[in-house]
Amino acid sequence: MVSVVLFSHDATLQSLLSSALGNEFDFILEPNEDEIDRLLSAESCSVIILDLNSSLDNLRERLDVARRIIRSKAASIVMADDGLRTAATELVRQGAYGYCRRPPSIRDLRTMLRRAHESSSLKERLDAQQREATGDRNRMVGSSWQMRQLYELVDSVADNGASVLVTGESGTGKELVARAIHSRGARANRPFVAVACGAIPETLIEAELFGHEKGAFTGTVGSREGYFEQAADGTLFLDEIGELSPYTQVKLLRVLQQREFSRLGSNRLIPLRARLIFATHRDLDELVAEGKFRQDLYYRINVMHIETPALQEHAEDIPQIASYFLRHYADMYQKPVSEFEPETLAMLQGYSWPGNVRELENVIQRAIIVARGRTIRVEDLPMHIREEAVSNIEDFLPDGSFERQLRDYKIRLAATAIRENNGSKTLAARKLRISRSYLHRLIRNAEPEPLYERHARAVGE
Repeated sequence: MVSVVLFSHDATLQSLLSSALGNEFDFILEPNEDEIDRLLSAESCSVIILDLNSSLDNLRERLDVARRIIRSKAASIVMADDGLRTAATELVRQGAYGYCRRPPSIRDLRTMLRRAHESSSLKERLDAQQREATGDRNRMVGSSWQMRQLYELVDSVADNGASVLVTGESGTGKELVARAIHSRGARANRPFVAVACGAIPETLIEAELFGHEKGAFTGTVGSREGYFEQAADGTLFLDEIGELSPYTQVKLLRVLQQREFSRLGSNRLIPLRARLIFATHRDLDELVAEGKFRQDLYYRINVMHIETPALQEHAEDIPQIASYFLRHYADMYQKPVSEFEPETLAMLQGYSWPGNVRELENVIQRAIIVARGRTIRVEDLPMHIREEAVSNIEDFLPDGSFERQLRDYKIRLAATAIRENNGSKTLAARKLRISRSYLHRLIRNAEPEPLYERHARAVGE
């Protein structure tokens, strides 16, 4: 049975929910915020329903208590009538799981309670797995649908030796995915060797990858193991694989086909024992079409494919990721910063993040350095983030729910970009600076008569 705390003074509402939702949920009416704190610290409840219309007499006090409960990371559902819809929506942006109208639709509330409980339980399991499998600094963070899909893919490939290709925009954590695959598999106690192919000069990359013997080329003093040997029975992670020259691509293809290699200046064959994981932010399909990347090599490295989502595709994870960086860098710089102002988190979620998680990490690090006191304020954020948030607010239309307007606006942008690029979704995604998979999801998630088609038709007229 799922334990649900109803933070409210309305005993009638508790009776209604208890009788309507049956034996699946155990409702506890609790009007006292101190008792809520005790329940949270004891982890005695699965989900909290925040009744904005009943908890306290003063609306500002009600909202302050709700924000504090949300910051505790409890799975929270906000319940409010239409007069408080704007306030409820803002609480969802600040981290509440969802919002339901008061009085609620029993069917919708049952679904939301189930999903909130499942999300909370899954997050706890994933956090435990991540703490166990990886060091605190190198773990993936997030509990959104996109991140849950990513975790499942990582788990599905961790224990086999197949090659994996990790794609995604710069700053989305491709190396973290590779490390997670390594640490969750049978090779976890073996070496993990990461190589940034784009950072090695073309004249040296063959020697760096395969090693060399003394005198193999001018300037060599002694023999040296390459990255393939250093990885041994562990994992070799080749990042920026799309930057390899045609010559190096041929050498790599032969190694993958023969499962053996030799050092420069030697004829001794060395078996390839390491598992290989590749990553790139470039579109390899496009490079293959342009003749810049070998098709046969592409098939060799793309046995299993994992795409890391852009941060804007799972913006609901931003508070959790930001809090993770907050704890890390506050400890690093020995500063007493421990939380964000609600307005700061809302502004972080409203920003587009072209640099993805890496940019968010940089912003949090900077904010901690300049922060005064225990709280990250709006003023601690870079000016360009504040300016973009103000611009978004000016463009906001009051009719309809925030989520629907945001979705429709994105679909209109996608439809216009597709039309302007003669139906090419690849070119449209590039123009919008989003991933192709995100563009496809926007189109796929449109309403029964696809919303993007209606918008495209309207633009055409």
